[in-house]
Amino acid sequence: MANISTTQTDQGRGFGGGAALRPRLDLATLLGVAGGFSVIAAAMMLGGSLGAFVDLPALLIVVAGTFLVTTISYSLDEVLRAQSLMARAVVYHSEAPATAALRILGFADEARRNGAFTLQNHLGNLRHSRFLRNALILIVDGTPAEEIEKVLSRELQSTAQRHTRSAGVLRRAGEVAPAMGLIGTLVGLVQMLGNLEDPSSIGPAMAVALLTTFYGAVLANMVFLPLANKLERNSSAEGMVNQIYALGAASISRQENPRRLEMLLNTILPPQQRVSFFA
Repeated sequence: MANISTTQTDQGRGFGGGAALRPRLDLATLLGVAGGFSVIAAAMMLGGSLGAFVDLPALLIVVAGTFLVTTISYSLDEVLRAQSLMARAVVYHSEAPATAALRILGFADEARRNGAFTLQNHLGNLRHSRFLRNALILIVDGTPAEEIEKVLSRELQSTAQRHTRSAGVLRRAGEVAPAMGLIGTLVGLVQMLGNLEDPSSIGPAMAVALLTTFYGAVLANMVFLPLANKLERNSSAEGMVNQIYALGAASISRQENPRRLEMLLNTILPPQQRVSFFA
């Protein structure tokens, strides 16, 4: 073996494990969101009070209005699914393409040495990698390579479509939030102009007019649109990893030489992530 950090014995025990697929925190997302809101909060406190930027009617118009208007473009299930997937931008199952290539090459080498049926011993360690687990099950069950390619290809496409729809929901919310802010501004201006004879009502109406625009801009540009971009990035990375697993599963099913699989995988890996499993 070459360029492998563990021994052959350790690989037989560990390359099928779930260590590389444990949930991980995306520090870039946390730093961006927390840092961005901290900067705004600091500017508010330096210029006055945080309480001056809290207005219930403005929040109601922007937050509830954005959610309800977004459901017009999508189904309620799609909107709720997108909200749950927002957490994947912060906590996700990460695996580098090179790591995935070494993992599937390890499986291919074991299958060539001991038979494909021995791969079932690793299924219990792949709880966080449903795609790879399904691929190994197909191999163990003796499914023909052509059928494996069809099944895994359909799963790749359906997963990509789900992620695209979820990112689309967030992008739509990013478009709606500033619009709801503008609507709230108009509502506040109408209330203010309709009660000019009552000076006590001008302040609250002006607060609604300004804060709705503020809330809409913050939600769109600091939450919805950045998270949509992150979901698309994570989806692309996951698609690359799953494509590697699909190619490897088909190769194992055909009982091809793992060295040929290594050459095939290196054609789709970025140059800086190409692997050398066999010495």
